[in-house]
Amino acid sequence: MKLTRLQQILDRAPSKRIIVIGDLMLDEFVWGKVARISPEAPVPVVEVTGESFFPGGAANVARNLREFIDRVAVVGLFGKDRSGRQLRDLLADKKIDISNAIEDEAFCTIVKTRIIARHQQVVRVDREQLVGPSPAQIERVVAAIRDKLPETDAIIFEDYGKGFLTTDLVTPIACDARAAAKIVAADPNPGHSVDWRGMTVVKPNRTEAFLAAGIPWRDPDESPADDVDLRRAGETLLKKWETKYLLVTLGEHGMMLFQGNKAPHYIPTKERQVFDVSGAGDTAIALFTLALACEGTPSEAAEIANHGSAIVVSKLGTATVTRDELVSSFREEPERG
Repeated sequence: MKLTRLQQILDRAPSKRIIVIGDLMLDEFVWGKVARISPEAPVPVVEVTGESFFPGGAANVARNLREFIDRVAVVGLFGKDRSGRQLRDLLADKKIDISNAIEDEAFCTIVKTRIIARHQQVVRVDREQLVGPSPAQIERVVAAIRDKLPETDAIIFEDYGKGFLTTDLVTPIACDARAAAKIVAADPNPGHSVDWRGMTVVKPNRTEAFLAAGIPWRDPDESPADDVDLRRAGETLLKKWETKYLLVTLGEHGMMLFQGNKAPHYIPTKERQVFDVSGAGDTAIALFTLALACEGTPSEAAEIANHGSAIVVSKLGTATVTRDELVSSFREEPERG
């Protein structure tokens, strides 16, 4: 993509409005160093040097979007606990709209704690409660989104499999959004049964795509463009989910875009040192959806998402990418047209 075309797409971004709906969580990073092995068990002793907290899950998708657009809303479930208050404060500091998020005193806010020593994750501790929304909460969310649809450009469903997204919640919102000619994107979790039919785009990773398509998993081919089973999974899911586009992320190998009657389009990744893959999928769905909302073609949107994902994995922690970083990333490679 030519740099001028990228800038044209990004120049449209600030005026867009996108709503992210899904599992909200707080990402905690405990930073430290390892100098010895515990005398109590064969495990490293981490001497803590600091802590960091970031919005996680669907909240991290919203945080990625906020780097480019002025109006981002996130809808999900908070607890009335300390972690819930901390997550609300982090989102408020980023000026992310949480007015339609649900605060439930019976719910414990989901927290993922990663202990990092010398740029390596030592262990992750999850504190989570898998609870779906009540019928009254579903009704409230559907009504709130319906009211905001006229001023909304796109909706992203971010499913981490923690229970907030259900077919009863997703289907009416997706139907209303499609009827209003809005972009509807989904980042699915194959372990969670949700009807994703009729989305504009669905973005699984390779493992998730194989599982959803019912194809036995195997190691990827050296050349993803020649991966017959990957192509079969993509074609199967296009029909199963009745989606316009299917974007399969391939980790260090890039992405594969499937669309209608066109041949699959492979986008190789940029070579970068990988420090942390936390949140790379969040960046991918955020930037792909944003680029479509800014009138980018599906191939252009995939290329932008691919560059963004490559940037965030080179950072420690749940990271985002800025416009300047994205432009620099494109500037570093030869223009292909």
